[in-house]
Formats: sequence, C-alpha cells, structure tokens
Amino acid sequence: MNDEPLLRVKCFLLDMDGTFNLGDGLIEGSLRFIATLNELGKDYLFLTNNSSKHRRMYAEKITRLGLPTSEDKVFTAGEATAIYLQERHPSTSVYVVGTPALEEEFRQYGFRLEENDPQLIVLGFDTTLTYQKLWKLCDFVRAGLPYIATHPDLNCPTETGYMPDVGAMIAFVHASTGREPDLVVGKPNRMIIDALAHKYGLAIEEMAMVGDRLYTDIALGKTSGITTCLVWSGETRPEDLVDSPFQPTYTFANLGAIADWLKVHSS
Repeated sequence: MNDEPLLRVKCFLLDMDGTFNLGDGLIEGSLRFIATLNELGKDYLFLTNNSSKHRRMYAEKITRLGLPTSEDKVFTAGEATAIYLQERHPSTSVYVVGTPALEEEFRQYGFRLEENDPQLIVLGFDTTLTYQKLWKLCDFVRAGLPYIATHPDLNCPTETGYMPDVGAMIAFVHASTGREPDLVVGKPNRMIIDALAHKYGLAIEEMAMVGDRLYTDIALGKTSGITTCLVWSGETRPEDLVDSPFQPTYTFANLGAIADWLKVHSS
C-alpha cells in the first residue's frame, strides 16, 4: 500500500494569492489542478488569510477567473475571526479596522460596530486604511481593550509585487503602543483547521494545505499536524527553506505540478 500522505487527502485547502491566482490573473495549472481533483473524486476549499473581502466577493472573483464557485467553497480569516468572537463574545460592540466588506461580515454575525466606545477591537487587512483609523486603533490598544487581528501576513502578493498586509499594520501598532494582538486568528492558528474539520466532517489526515507562504500556510503543518504542499508560484523561494522552522511535506512548482503528481501516483 502506498504510504504517501498526499494520497490519503480527501480535501485540499487552497490559498489564493500566490497559489491559485495573482491579482486578476490565474497561475499556470490552477484550473487543470481543479479538473484533476474532480476526476479523482477529491474535494477542495479556498482558505485565505486575506480578510479585505467577504467570501461572496472571493467566490465571484474565482468565478470570473474561470472556475464557477459558490461562497460555501471559500473560508476567510475574516469569517473565522467573526465566528470565533461570536462563540465567545456574542453581542459585543466591536471597533473594526477593515474594509466595508469585513464590516459587513461582522454585522452578519450579529456584532454592533462601534467607533467611540467599543468593548473589543479587530484589525483586518484594511485597504481603506486612514491615519485617523490607525490613531484611534492605537488609542484603544493603549487603553488595554482586547485586541484581535485576523491574520499575521506581512505582505499580500500582487501581479506587480507586494502590498503591505495586516502584519505590517500590527508592527505599526506595536511601535506606537508596545502591544501585540492578544490573538491572531488566521493561518497558522490551528483553530482554522479545527473549524474546517468540524464543519466538513474531515479528519486531519484527510486534509492538505496548499500555499506559497512558509509562516502561514506551511506553518499549519507544525501547529495542526496537517499535510502541507509548498508551491513556488508566490512569495517563497528555495533559499528561504534552508533556515525555516516551517518545512513542507511536499514542494511543487505550482498547482499544475500537484495535478501531475496525483495523476501519476493515483494510477
């Protein structure tokens, strides 16, 4: 019997930026990978740390890129944060530093958004960020309010390079206040894997995370024991692996190369 852990995987968890697409362009082999999973009777979900968009917006984007997708195929760090806080702090007033889409996500989960006297604060990937928002955020953090970040990514890959992400904003807040977030919800926090395992009835060994970033996607292997596949189509370069504490189970050029591997080893 073949003991390759990748062959036991029933559901592939796919990062988006740098793995499936770069901005508004598909990465080579992405659709072929999905077609191969369909042929082999395997499932997939898009798992992104990017909390700047609602899962519906991601589903619409993936559909535009050529893969018809419903929003139940997408799970974001923004939604994971809202779910986490709903379970532990329902009906709490929240100051959300995020896009209108992230604010909508929190309203859908029953939170009241509060600008002046919140009970806790959430920092997301805010592409509508202003100095006034940062100033107010730092005031609340300095005052000791519970401080949650949706994910730790320093940069978000684009077609033309990188744009600053939540991790850079966390560093700004730390420089001003001396505080780090009390909790960072997204990858590599294993709570995302636990939530997915519960929601879809999957065992840890039946899932694999596929992504381009060592300290989020691949770090899930260390925090949760999940099989991981690193693709070279985004942020990480081979030399980055040398001293990294986060080592993937497998490495591939891109999603198309995983499709080729699965076809060979599943026959």
